[in-house]
Amino acid sequence: MAVCNGAKQVYKAIALLKAKPGLSRERFVAYYERHHVPLILRFMPQIKDYRRNYVQAHGAYLAAGVAELDFDAVTELWYASEADYRAAMAVLNDPAILKAIADDEAQFLDRDKTRMFVVEEHATESRL
Repeated sequence: MAVCNGAKQVYKAIALLKAKPGLSRERFVAYYERHHVPLILRFMPQIKDYRRNYVQAHGAYLAAGVAELDFDAVTELWYASEADYRAAMAVLNDPAILKAIADDEAQFLDRDKTRMFVVEEHATESRL
């Protein structure tokens, strides 16, 4: 979905990612930043902005009865257009690229818990 963020149009996907069991937060973040990010950017040059937001559970608010957080990172993938998003996703049709990404994700992610979706963002300009 194209969204207006100020004067610029973007197409945005979000992924909720869970660290591999037994992997410390520090190792999870380090592997993601040093290994996975460069790999994804090499295969998907259409990505305009790639943001990783690491959950700090100690500051989370969960309403009574809500399930515990089942993800450790909220990743934002920004594209200039839906066509760029589709082109980036199309690289996953190449079995060699798909395998390289899956093998890399297996090093630091619990892949069975991955969720990714396109969002419609509504931004409010800063009042400062």
